[in-house]
Amino acid sequence: MLSLFVVALASATLLPGGSEVWLARLWCLGEPAAVLWLVATTGNTVGSLINVWLGRYARRFQDRRWFPASAEGLARAERWYHRFGEWSLLLSWVPVIGDPLTVLAGIFRLPWWKAVLLIALAKGTRYAVVLWLTEVWLVPLC
Repeated sequence: MLSLFVVALASATLLPGGSEVWLARLWCLGEPAAVLWLVATTGNTVGSLINVWLGRYARRFQDRRWFPASAEGLARAERWYHRFGEWSLLLSWVPVIGDPLTVLAGIFRLPWWKAVLLIALAKGTRYAVVLWLTEVWLVPLC
């Protein structure tokens, strides 16, 4: 179970990873679905909260030459974030766009409780769907 937590956490940060395959593998090996769901959801949520934390502190470096976003890019991101707001975190589970969304939530100072709630809801729903798909398609093959 610790391996699933670590893989799920790393997958939610800006590091590449695929916790869904690991989750399905562990279920095929007979681990209880509820425990797998809880561990994967917790690990992935904590990983995304690391991104939020990084975003909260990244903006103080925006005047540095090595900062990865220009002033124009930050202004564009801010307009986008204010247009779609905190609810965009319900897409934090989506590959490629989910990680930057969590960083933006930190940059624009979304309250922690909202970040935790929205990210956990998104991640938990995704893992519930993954477990259901695993049950339907893979368990008969395990």
